[in-house]
Amino acid sequence: MAMVHFIGAGPGDPDLITVKGRRLIEAAPVVLYAGSLVPRALVECVRPDARVIDTAPLHLDEIVAEMAAAIARGEDVARVHSGDPSIYGATGEQMRRLDELGIPYAVVPGVPAFAAAAALLKSELTLPGVSQSIILTRVQGASSPMPPGEDLSTLGKAGATMALHLSVKSIAKVVAELTPHYGADCPVIVVYRASWPDEAVVRGSLGDIEAQLQGTDIARTALIFVGRVFGAAQFKDSQLYSAAHQHLYRPD
Repeated sequence: MAMVHFIGAGPGDPDLITVKGRRLIEAAPVVLYAGSLVPRALVECVRPDARVIDTAPLHLDEIVAEMAAAIARGEDVARVHSGDPSIYGATGEQMRRLDELGIPYAVVPGVPAFAAAAALLKSELTLPGVSQSIILTRVQGASSPMPPGEDLSTLGKAGATMALHLSVKSIAKVVAELTPHYGADCPVIVVYRASWPDEAVVRGSLGDIEAQLQGTDIARTALIFVGRVFGAAQFKDSQLYSAAHQHLYRPD
């Protein structure tokens, strides 16, 4: 039975896609990819006769119509999204439409942008005694409003490592709402297009990150990290590899 495969393409580097995702793209008669965020190189592995469509200029009805037409022809569809489909992928509304149409689909996870950014920085986002939680969020913009209780000021009370997507244009708001909870000296790192050829990193603190960003061309496709883990040279070793720690695979 023909079906739609939602595939996480990863953060941009064509090599940072799962083997399963690549194989599905290679085999699919129809490939829909979000060209504004997914580099064309990620879909250059398609079969010669594949119908390849950049969905950046299409609206939801047009995208679903392409999927439905392919399924009606008995053709599988590779629906390629940036990062991981579960995070700011606008996949939920597509799946809801497919459910209404009775069209089967599956999801293949991908490397999320925050993981690629952490890899670029060679940073662990959860350090013992510093932060054991990661908050993935964004600043309210022109798109979907933030639900009650998910504003930065409320989330910032936890003091956890924070990864903000789609928010670099609102850096002033980020600084204003998080400084009371994290402190002006708290490290902030802006990572632009992690894993792309033009990736860039801007380091600072809540007190000076706005000034650090002035004069750069970073206006979108960037992730903002906020947290003490980025300035913690001294932290306790994890108990996981402690010689005194006993567990199933390392008994007494």
